[in-house]
Amino acid sequence: MNEFWSYWYFHVPNFVLAAIMYTLLGRLVLGLFVPENWDNFIWRGFKFITDPVVRVVRYVTPDVIAHPLVLLFGVLWLMAIRFVYLATLLNLGLGPVAAPGA
Repeated sequence: MNEFWSYWYFHVPNFVLAAIMYTLLGRLVLGLFVPENWDNFIWRGFKFITDPVVRVVRYVTPDVIAHPLVLLFGVLWLMAIRFVYLATLLNLGLGPVAAPGA
């Protein structure tokens, strides 16, 4: 547990980004089976959590891209952000590293 709090500035943002990324992926998969305006509380929860990301990705994505691809691009952008964040912390010497011999 001490290891987690030593690197909270890595773990907390990484966890939040991962949760949003996997929720966006869940919305993409569920969206293949249900209509966009479905009134189920789980679907509304998926949309509530992921709509801010979808709006940002839709803003930078051309209008000719279909909505499911925008969701996929959102997953890819969040994955890239997580990777860049880890690489930046490691380059600054602030990221978590494996113990020698582990």
